[in-house]
Parts: sequence; structure tokens; C-alpha cells
Amino acid sequence: MTAGRYVLIVAGGSGSRMKTDMPKQFLELCGFPVLMYAIRAFSRYDAAMPVTVVLPAAQTGVWEQLCKKHGFAVRHRVAEGGATRFHSVQNGLGTLPDTGWVAVHDGVRPLVSQATIEACFRDAQRYGNAIPAVPVTDTVRTLSGSGSRIVNRENLRLVQTPQVFDLKALKDAYRQDFSPLFTDDASVMERQGHIIHLTAGNEENIKITAPPDLKIAEALMNVHGNLF
Repeated sequence: MTAGRYVLIVAGGSGSRMKTDMPKQFLELCGFPVLMYAIRAFSRYDAAMPVTVVLPAAQTGVWEQLCKKHGFAVRHRVAEGGATRFHSVQNGLGTLPDTGWVAVHDGVRPLVSQATIEACFRDAQRYGNAIPAVPVTDTVRTLSGSGSRIVNRENLRLVQTPQVFDLKALKDAYRQDFSPLFTDDASVMERQGHIIHLTAGNEENIKITAPPDLKIAEALMNVHGNLF
């Protein structure tokens, strides 16, 4: 693999929408915490690529216990998260060098494929950044004052992670002031004037946010086995 590649896995979620006290990244999926699958995906892609996991300070002890319980030996380091995802990524970037390429991934996306990771790194080096996305297949409507109207779904995409960027450019973008409109790293870069390049993601790369998502992920794991 090419040198100068890094992974930043952001895992600052709570269990509120999952209706549990356990943070969603720690919930078990086929016997292991969701977060472990996300880390393993990048380790399988390149075992030498440094992985940094960003966790709230109050969760690091729980994570250490889970790693011992499951004998999780994939090498990674932990950085302290912030008040929002923006600040967590900002903190994580502070632990990385100023040059190279970084993949920022959601810790609750356990089913990212090897092909998606490879495509994102490849296209980022070609275009400056790469954001995995998949087509919208449902009919979509937008609300208006008088009701709603249909939206052309051909022009819509569902955005995923990992989002891969030039490290220096991403660090520069994260020096700007926080905005609640920053929903992902691409939106932070876009505010700085960067053009965002979309790359084909994998449909199975869902985000675990509610109880049905965990059931869907489990079914996908049972079907695909070690594909992820």
C-alpha cells in the first residue's frame, strides 16, 4: 500500500436513538461491538496503516474493557472527542501529521467494503478528495409552504464514509469556525471552496442509528460473511 495513509474513525455517538444506555458503537453485532468491525475493515485493507479512534473521554474505559473481553488486538490508538462531530474530527486531526491522506470514517458503519475503501483512496489521490455515495432509489418529496413537491432523484445521492482527503487541506478546513450546517467532512471542505468528488460506495455500508439498523446489519453479515 502507498505510504502516508491514515484512518480517523469517529465514534462519539450515544444510545439515545437506539433506546439503550450503551453507546451505539459498542452494541454487539454478530457477537462483537459495531466499532470493532469498522476498525477491522481498514486493518484488512492495510494492516500497516495507522488507525486513530476518536471517543468521548467518558467512554475510553468502557472501550478498553470491551477490547479485553473480546480479545481485540487490532492495533489502534484512541484520541479524545469533542462536543460535536466537528470538534471530534478536529481533535483527531491534531494527532496526525500535516501531509498524506486521511480517511475519516463513522464508527457505526461496520459494513464498508474493501472495494469502497480502495476506490476512495484511489480517487482522492486523483481528484484531491473522494466521498462515497450511492443512488437514491426511493421517491423523494420536499416540503413547501403550500404542501410538497417531488424531487428528481436522479440528481440525488446518499453520502457515506470513509471520506478521504489530503491531510493538509482537511486540517486547514477544520481551522474555520464551527457551523451547525457541517454534517460531515465534505461540508467542512466545501465551505472552504473545495469541489467535492463523489465515488461509488457500497449499498451495505449503512449507518447504525436505530434498532432496525442493527437487525439489517446482522442480516447482511449473515449473507455476506467475510466480504466486509
